[in-house]
Amino acid sequence: MKIKILLVAAVLLSIFLVEAQKRQLPVDTLVVTTGQVTIGGKVVPYRASTGTQPVWDDNGQPIASLFHTYYERTDIKDNTARPLVISFNGGPGSASVWMHLAYTGPKILKIDDEGYPVQPYGVRENPHSILDVADIVFVNPVNTAYSRSIPESGDKVDRSKFFGVNADIKYLADWINTFVTRKNRWRSPKYLIGESYGTTRVSGLALELQNRQWMYLNGVILVSPTELGIKREGIVE
Repeated sequence: MKIKILLVAAVLLSIFLVEAQKRQLPVDTLVVTTGQVTIGGKVVPYRASTGTQPVWDDNGQPIASLFHTYYERTDIKDNTARPLVISFNGGPGSASVWMHLAYTGPKILKIDDEGYPVQPYGVRENPHSILDVADIVFVNPVNTAYSRSIPESGDKVDRSKFFGVNADIKYLADWINTFVTRKNRWRSPKYLIGESYGTTRVSGLALELQNRQWMYLNGVILVSPTELGIKREGIVE
């Protein structure tokens, strides 16, 4: 009897796994909500837009879809002079969740002074968020969070277009170009921020965006840098 139960369980699990692999998010979609956060004693209203945006190939066909979350302050009439911060975590297989929910976003996880979760689990306002002075987009590269590559033909994916130091930089630069164009932020000051391997990523993106996209950044912020030929002690000049 136990063997039959185990066999049935194994068959059901296999079915569930197969069906789960078939589930896909829309290639290009967006959900928008609003909220507010108190920073420096002042209430900052914002709009949060989360969803997927494609990466296009040379023929204009989507080859990947990146999940992202974009926060923009809503009581600013003209965002021409308002900075846009484009944020990445590291890994390189990590989503942008830690920069999002533990560093610069309007909400952070409930944790104690040593970094352990506090019950009841959840989030709280982040009084140190940078949303009072800059809009932020948290980007999840391919195969992190809900971001996925799209098979170009059949069931095979050309992994060389996404997985590699230079490939990672190239397609993310294309994605950023699309995002900045869609959000009409070309005139805004633009900054990249990366953590751990994200520091390697944003360092390469700075040059890639300038050379291939004609996008000149106003600054690059490195959080917990990897081995980039710079000293880890003290202030990086």
